[in-house]
Amino acid sequence: MEKIRNFCIIAHIDHGKSTIADRMMELTGTVSKREMKSQLLDSMELEQEKGITIKLAPVTMEWKGYTLNLIDTPGHVDFSYEVSRSLQAVEIAVLVVDATQGIQAQTLANVYLALEQDLTIIPVINKIDLPAADVESVSAQIMNLLGCKREDIIEVSGKTGQNVDKILDAVTETKPVLSSSGLEFLSTSYTGTPAEPSLRDEPVGSVRNIRVKNSNQFYDSENTGLVSPTRALIFDSYFDDYRGVVLYVRIFSGEIFKNDEILMMAAGTKGLALEVGVLTPKMTPRDSLKAGEIGYIVTNLKTTREAKVGDTVTLVKNPANEALPGYKNVLPFVYAGFFPISNDQYKELKEAIEKLSLSDSALRFEPENSPVLGFGLRIGFLGLLHMDIIRERLEREFGLDLIVTNPSTNYEVVMNNGEVCEIKSAADLPDVSEIQEIREPWVKGEIILPKSMIGGVLNLINSKRGHQTNLNYIEDRAVIDFEAPMANLLTDFYDQLKSVTSGYASFNYELDGYRAEDLVRVDFLVGGHKMDALSVMAHRSEAEAIGREVTKKLKEVIPRQNWEVALQAAIGARIIARETIGAYRKDVTVKIHTGDRDRKAKLLAKQKRGKARMKRFGKIDIPSEAFTVMLKRD
Repeated sequence: MEKIRNFCIIAHIDHGKSTIADRMMELTGTVSKREMKSQLLDSMELEQEKGITIKLAPVTMEWKGYTLNLIDTPGHVDFSYEVSRSLQAVEIAVLVVDATQGIQAQTLANVYLALEQDLTIIPVINKIDLPAADVESVSAQIMNLLGCKREDIIEVSGKTGQNVDKILDAVTETKPVLSSSGLEFLSTSYTGTPAEPSLRDEPVGSVRNIRVKNSNQFYDSENTGLVSPTRALIFDSYFDDYRGVVLYVRIFSGEIFKNDEILMMAAGTKGLALEVGVLTPKMTPRDSLKAGEIGYIVTNLKTTREAKVGDTVTLVKNPANEALPGYKNVLPFVYAGFFPISNDQYKELKEAIEKLSLSDSALRFEPENSPVLGFGLRIGFLGLLHMDIIRERLEREFGLDLIVTNPSTNYEVVMNNGEVCEIKSAADLPDVSEIQEIREPWVKGEIILPKSMIGGVLNLINSKRGHQTNLNYIEDRAVIDFEAPMANLLTDFYDQLKSVTSGYASFNYELDGYRAEDLVRVDFLVGGHKMDALSVMAHRSEAEAIGREVTKKLKEVIPRQNWEVALQAAIGARIIARETIGAYRKDVTVKIHTGDRDRKAKLLAKQKRGKARMKRFGKIDIPSEAFTVMLKRD
């Protein structure tokens, strides 16, 4: 373990994490020049196209006699739980800051996560070769944030490879201090020779490091002494069509051999380690994975729900007493209805989502039926980026044409009898007379922006029913902490923030529990027929404004008919907004060549009766754009 270094690269989106990882693999000879390509660890087509990391990727490298295990983490807020698990799997974090942009929201968020895990932080300024690079200003920001010295900051260019070797040297020179979750202390609750005091701080995995479970003594394969039970952290998992579920793990104590029977402690599922090894970045099989190492385990499991990120892997024959800390069952909090354009594609949509959910344990879905859109699925996501990625993958990889309804969040409803139920859309809201209160999710947010733009952003936060909780300054930048309801940030808050700050602001948020508010269900009626797929939950103070805005937008997207169509917004039986789509006017008197008033009146009366009949029986064709009006900016 003295020669193993586990580290990860953390940064804001597009600050150059994956490019630096490419240079490291080139320098260490892990990947030959012939196999090298840009953003090698970003294997998905979408990652290459958007220039973001969606799935984290580990890689094992050799440098000056040391084994370096690198984890390239995603930067986006939707995947912050994955980032936190990655940070628990390592002892060193390389903090990358763009020399042209400085510290941004997710830089701060990831630094706080790293400090929580007691990691050693190595500060790095990237993109120093660009003409717009302001190294001195960014260095001052980093020193202000971390309290480090100027000479501790490494200036590199991921594009040209300048000084990247200094990062590798800094990683090898850092003596990592294992966190409490990575240390096992000797037990004295067994019969036998007392433990030597000098062994109490020996690293995990040492043959002499003793761990006792129910006074049973476990011996290593060579029978040289007592060993601790195996504990490994799953920091990522995915489903391989041909091999089953593959786990990426960090071994904290013990050893996992090929063909060992393994147990997932939180999920309670058992499996078989069909193959173990390290990633270079290709899968390289080994006989076993030892304490301190990062690698993969190919299992016989059928879905990632049986082995979720953050779970602890132990051996069935020698199970650990307790799991590693920090496991959370990640639940989605953004929901949207996915409907195929043609109902013939419903079966294909269901099969495609089932296939994607094998690799994505956070993806939840259930069937949904709409009178207008037909059969579809209501799918839960971690955030809007997660939703966007799944939608694009469904359209590209499976060739589906989809209608996606307005995203909404989940709500907690407290009934009069004290029962608490969760609803995922406004259409599921029970009878109002049976409801005691409705709770909505709130978030804690953090915005970093230039000092001169604070006023416009504070007005934007207030317009979303949020409020500022703190205001700090880092050199020439301001950090605004605020709280706001999740539902109000879902649709276009990020777009509006970029508009107000000319693209200079960056935004990060985390869920902060549920709060009881005065919420109502706003329904939309088209020609007197209620459209459940358009219903939204809103605060009573905002309901009328939302009703007027949505009916105006619907008037633009729903085509005119031969009869007058009323578009109405309602809270219960009370109409709060109305727009009217005028009828097409067909001149039925054009065929009369004389000026006979009676004949004209007779034809017009006949037309009026026909329009009244059409209004009663006519079916309005609602286009798919009507279900995404809330997403569109004016």
